Amino acid sequence: MHPSSHRVIREIVVDVFRPMTAQLTTTTATNRAALPTELNSAQAKLVYLYLDATAGATIREVSDALSMKQMAALSVTKSLSTQGLIEKTGDEYVTVH
Repeated sequence: MHPSSHRVIREIVVDVFRPMTAQLTTTTATNRAALPTELNSAQAKLVYLYLDATAGATIREVSDALSMKQMAALSVTKSLSTQGLIEKTGDEYVTVH
C-alpha cells in the first residue's frame, strides 16, 4: 500500500475517534458499520477499523499507519484474534465478518 494511502486512512480513523462516545459507530468511505462490542480499548478500535478499512494489513503497516510501536500493534492484533474479530492470512491480519 502506498504511504499516502496510510496517511489518508489514518486521518479518517483519527477523525472518527475524536468525538468518541459510549455507542461509537463509524462511517467508512463506503458504508456505515457498528464496532463490535468486544472492543474495549481505543487502540483495539483503531486497529480493528484500520484493518476493516484496508481489507487487511501487516503488523508493520498497522504500526506505521497508526503511529504505534510494532510490539503494541502485535499485542492488539493478538487480542483481537483471540476474540475472533480478526484472523491472520499469510502476513496480513484481516477482519472477520
